[in-house]
Amino acid sequence: MAVYTDITDDELSALLADYDLGAAVSFKGIAEGVSNSNFLLETETGRYILTVYESRTNPDDLPYFLELMRWLARHDYPSAEPMADRQGELIKQVRGKPCAITGFLNGLSVRRPTAAHCREAGGGLAGLHLAAGGFPMTRANDLGQPAWAGMFAGLEPAAEGLKPGLSATIAADLEMLARRWPGDLPTGVCHADFFPDNVFFTAGRFSGAIDFYFACTDALAYDVAVALNAWCFEPDGSFNITCARALLAGYEAVRPLGDAERAALPVLAHGAAMRFFLTRLYDWGATPAGALVRPKDPLEYERKLAVHRSSPDLVLFGTAG
Repeated sequence: MAVYTDITDDELSALLADYDLGAAVSFKGIAEGVSNSNFLLETETGRYILTVYESRTNPDDLPYFLELMRWLARHDYPSAEPMADRQGELIKQVRGKPCAITGFLNGLSVRRPTAAHCREAGGGLAGLHLAAGGFPMTRANDLGQPAWAGMFAGLEPAAEGLKPGLSATIAADLEMLARRWPGDLPTGVCHADFFPDNVFFTAGRFSGAIDFYFACTDALAYDVAVALNAWCFEPDGSFNITCARALLAGYEAVRPLGDAERAALPVLAHGAAMRFFLTRLYDWGATPAGALVRPKDPLEYERKLAVHRSSPDLVLFGTAG
């Protein structure tokens, strides 16, 4: 979440005139995240999130994202449901950009997850995979392994600026990942951004997930690998095996991993770290001046890449198998 596009009071009133949500009571931007402009909207009928989709989001993908969110909400998975206007439309326009309003999801994210939070998050991720099992739409992961070499092309100087010699190290990682990437794992709907700031808790229990704007069809174990990177590293870059065991135990209590999925976790986790390193490296130098946004440090994921590179089987210490 972030704010790149300002919206005037008149523009907001004109947008809300198409809905049965009442007039705006309060409206403010949300600074977290990097992709779209997000606002906390309170009207006479309740609290909502207004999202304006920026250049990184392909408008052709919006039906997938919003229909997935509606599917999950209507299949008892705790996520924010998109609001339809009086004509039944989920996607609107403001400032010449597509936008949507979703319901407000109660709960709090955690900045320093404990093992107990990780177990709850793992169960929440597995619940998402099961709840989305019958979703009829598909979307390729455009930030998946086949895209990484192209994403890095042109960013070599930026990598060298972070750390001398890093460009060659990343190139070697990309070659290894292309060679070893598994292609026969169970697939389905992946959140693909299941980070602590996108997961809510109430009284210590998982209470919902938000921000489905990277969701796609991919290996379900890849989604687990994204979560292992996001939840199970300490601020100093060390891997927390206790948190990994808790996350995987929570996941497998709902959806057990197959032997092939478990064996693939090391390369999947290495690849998931690469994906977020590359997008953060790009964002680090591409954030527009004056945008209400906090670009995330690519060096955080460079440190995670170094762990996967030096101890490729470390994530397996978190598995029960």
